[in-house]
Amino acid sequence: MTALQAFQVSLLNRLQVSGQTAFYVAYEDLQNLDVMNGLAAWLGVEGRMDALDKNLKVQNPSSMPEKVSNFDQMAGALSGVDRFNLTRTPNFEPRRGPAAPTYFASSTAPLLYLPIRGGSQDRVEDWLRALDAESDERPLSKLGQNGLRDWMRAHPGHRSFAVLRHPLDRAYQVFCHRILNTGQGGYRGIRNTLMRRYKLPLPESESERNYDAAAHRAAFAAFLKFLQGNLNGQTAIRVDADWATQSKTIEGFAEFVLPDRLIRSETVHHELAELAASVGVTNIPDLPEAPSVGPFALDDIYDPEIEKLARAAYARDYLMFGFENWAQN
Repeated sequence: MTALQAFQVSLLNRLQVSGQTAFYVAYEDLQNLDVMNGLAAWLGVEGRMDALDKNLKVQNPSSMPEKVSNFDQMAGALSGVDRFNLTRTPNFEPRRGPAAPTYFASSTAPLLYLPIRGGSQDRVEDWLRALDAESDERPLSKLGQNGLRDWMRAHPGHRSFAVLRHPLDRAYQVFCHRILNTGQGGYRGIRNTLMRRYKLPLPESESERNYDAAAHRAAFAAFLKFLQGNLNGQTAIRVDADWATQSKTIEGFAEFVLPDRLIRSETVHHELAELAASVGVTNIPDLPEAPSVGPFALDDIYDPEIEKLARAAYARDYLMFGFENWAQN
């Protein structure tokens, strides 16, 4: 073994012993005798090299533009790569389970309804009841996953579906039904917390005389601001299924079954009829009309600021499902 080889072995051994230390030497400095001897001294190696090995050849010494024929296109393509996901918007909304007991399975048709709460679920449930009532049957609900699998086996060719609703329209219905409402179905505990801690300007009751459209708009706008923080994990109040994002709800469905069809609420009348006809239903009931909610219609309080607040709260739903402004629906 030559003196140079012995030095290299000694240096490599020391590098292995110092495994917890990080070393950085520029590629071109590997051919610099002073740098290599200085590194050996810093590592505590007694030997020194008198010269570098002349048999070593520099690998790939040319610049990158000389190696790549379409260097400009490559540089342009790589410039948009976000290697560290710096532009990704984190999603702090809690994951949701499949919620199988909330599904409605028709007893007479191979149709399985996956309700998205806060939307049009009551109307569709009534539609399924009317469909089964023709044969004196009732839809099956509160089934576990095993019960639903049994239903699927008994109904080959089954179709599952969910109904999407515009995020602003859905949030308004939830606000009127769960927050503004002080009677049956209202969330009194959350309502009180919103008034006390988050300063929502809610009336003591819906029948207050001074609660006009302007006051209603202010209360709803404050609720939308609360929703943005709530869905981002910035409040102490639970993310209720009634106002959770529809995208998270559908992700939860996917743990058990993916909907064959996502129906938009604005086209639900004819799409439900088409879906029923596609599985052989001939006597198709009409879908009940949507009931009015709240002391004022959404049209009465809608403006660009309300739309902006809804987009901030439900940015993921707007993006994932391509919702336009509510006024354009």
